Amino acid sequence: METNSTRIEISKEYLNFSVGHFTIFDKSHRENLHGHNYRIAAEIESSVGEDGLTFDYNLIKRTMKQLCEKIDEQVLIPERSPFLSIDEDKQYVYVQFDKERLPFLKRDITLLPIRNITVEELSSYFLDCFLAHQAVKPLPITKVTIKCSSGDGQWASSDWSQEA
Repeated sequence: METNSTRIEISKEYLNFSVGHFTIFDKSHRENLHGHNYRIAAEIESSVGEDGLTFDYNLIKRTMKQLCEKIDEQVLIPERSPFLSIDEDKQYVYVQFDKERLPFLKRDITLLPIRNITVEELSSYFLDCFLAHQAVKPLPITKVTIKCSSGDGQWASSDWSQEA
């Protein structure tokens, strides 16, 4: 029997999260703290089995929803930014940018292992988290594109493909 591959797109309205952030432009310029309602989507390539299925898409949808929920209603801080230093005590995280010291309650922020809070960096972050997720690892996926949007018509994407 001949095998073929397919591309599946998962782009559900509920794959969203709302966060606060500021984009850093250089060592002394950043945006004011503000928020966005972001969305994520995925395109996944996989082989089609003899039964006409690739795998249960619900695994992908649940995984993506969990990734959104993990950071929903948080202030995101890029812990790999060369322009920030981050300290903490029992109750607060202090973010130092240029001459500003920004205090945040620990419960209100999430430190992400990225350089800036942009759709480019967020799409890469979500791709890494997606590929590392236990529900995704055993799936016969050959290529993944994760897209992140901060508003209508503004998307960035990151890709992974299995080496042949």
